Amino acid sequence: MTTDTSARGRQGEAHTSGWLVFAAVIMIFSGIMTLLGGISAIAKDDVFVATRDYVYQFSLTGWGWVHLILGILIALTGAALFSGATWARVVGVALAGLSMIANFMWLPYTPWWALLIIAIDALVIWGLCVAPRPVRD
Repeated sequence: MTTDTSARGRQGEAHTSGWLVFAAVIMIFSGIMTLLGGISAIAKDDVFVATRDYVYQFSLTGWGWVHLILGILIALTGAALFSGATWARVVGVALAGLSMIANFMWLPYTPWWALLIIAIDALVIWGLCVAPRPVRD
C-alpha cells in the first residue's frame, strides 16, 4: 500500500504552503511594526511630520489608535494562519486590504514607510490568495 506524502507532513498533518507561511510571518512582523508605529503616534513622537492641507487629515493620536488596533489584529491573524484555518486566510486578506487603505491615508506622516507597508500588504494578499487549500481527511 502506498501513501501520498506530497501533501502531508511526516506526522500526518496537512502540509502548509510556502506562500501561506510567508504571509503568516510577514503579517506577524508587519502587525508588530504597525503596533509600534501606533504607540509612537499616540505618544506624539517627534518622528512624524504632517503636511498641511492634506485631504485625509486626522489627528496624530487618532491615527495612532487606528494603527495600534490594526497592528494587534494583523499580528494575531498572522499567528492564526499557522493553524491553517480558512477563516484566518479570509480575515488576513481583509486586514491587509484595510492596512493598505490606512497606510495610504498615513502617507503624509511617514511616506516611505507607508509605501513599504502597502507593498508588503499586497504580497500578503497575493500569498493568501495563491496558497493551496490545506489537505484534510
